[in-house]
Amino acid sequence: MSALDVTEAHGLGTLAPELACPSCGGQGLHLFHEQLEIPVHSVRLVASREEALSFPRGTLRLGFCGGCGFITNTAYEPALQDYSVAYEETQGYSPKFRAFSRDLAARWIARYGLRGRTVLEIGHGKGEFLADMIEAGAGHGIGIDPSYDGRLTGPAAERITFIDDYYSEAYAELVADAVICRHTLEHIGPVGELLATVRRSLAERPGTPVLFELPDVLRVLDEIAFWDIYYEHCSYFTPGSLGRAYRHAGLEVLDLALDYDDQYILIEGRPSRGTALPEHRLEEPVDAVADAVRAFRGRFARIRDGWIGRLAAARAEGRRVVIWGAGSKGVSFLTTLGIEREVSYAVDINPHKHDKFMAATGQQVVAPEFLRSYRPDLVIAMNPIYLDEIGAQLAAMDLRPELVAA
Repeated sequence: MSALDVTEAHGLGTLAPELACPSCGGQGLHLFHEQLEIPVHSVRLVASREEALSFPRGTLRLGFCGGCGFITNTAYEPALQDYSVAYEETQGYSPKFRAFSRDLAARWIARYGLRGRTVLEIGHGKGEFLADMIEAGAGHGIGIDPSYDGRLTGPAAERITFIDDYYSEAYAELVADAVICRHTLEHIGPVGELLATVRRSLAERPGTPVLFELPDVLRVLDEIAFWDIYYEHCSYFTPGSLGRAYRHAGLEVLDLALDYDDQYILIEGRPSRGTALPEHRLEEPVDAVADAVRAFRGRFARIRDGWIGRLAAARAEGRRVVIWGAGSKGVSFLTTLGIEREVSYAVDINPHKHDKFMAATGQQVVAPEFLRSYRPDLVIAMNPIYLDEIGAQLAAMDLRPELVAA
């Protein structure tokens, strides 16, 4: 890894006038953050430490659009990505996340009159949210995703049509009463093209709600949460840049909200009817994103080096350190810090990850029960929203380590 060698442009890094924004199409991006040799996948199941240490790498070079506020990895190479059935992204083993998912499904069913109707989800993962939508009242689900592994069973699964593919113009003729896309748009490079494809698919159905959910990068920048920046996420939105992307694609914004401890943006819209709706109060101006970019650039190295020093001190003191969360945040945390020996294991409640290894740094993934005998001194939770959940599990095993959030 290296710091980006920049020529200042209003404190935003190097201006690359030849680069176009994938969201609004505007010319010129400010390059403000770079990481080299990072794993191209964060939640692929890796069977051995040797495979983990030799995992394919790529470059992350973030560019900021001064026109719409969108942020993208300008070095992203789609050919390096493989969203196969070895892709293990689900958060569905967390009771807190499951409760959030069910509540959101019930809200959308009620708000948009989807009881008994058909819903289409782009990037449905393991199918859990489509099942939640059906259990909340939807009549039928259609899911498009190349990583589905068939694990969903039960009555809800029988009412879902699974399509093993990437969403494209080829599926524009699918008829549904709502289009949903949760935690997928951030994995798409040409975001403007995808939103435009969705809009074209609804040319004859102008009242269809278009419901997206994705991480809020404004929080990531403000909190210097570098563990939320990784190769798979090539596209980063704020509420404002997401609202502008919707409008640029011909969609109007009905509502914007932050949820899940303000980590996620929820945007609800429909094909534009020709009358411009006012901007939502949550849509920050582009200048606010620029300020956050400047602050991130100014504070990143200090925050990173603080973690490196803290973990080096723990190792010198003989303390046993684990991270809790063997997903993308955990991989990014370890690779950004260059941590191999200072953290012994990665803990995860997802049984599909147990006895696998962290991409690039090689820590073994273990079940929470492993800690009964290992007895760690320091547990780093990769998402603060799960601190209570993690603390309860540790207490149930009569463990009292220092528990902190990244």
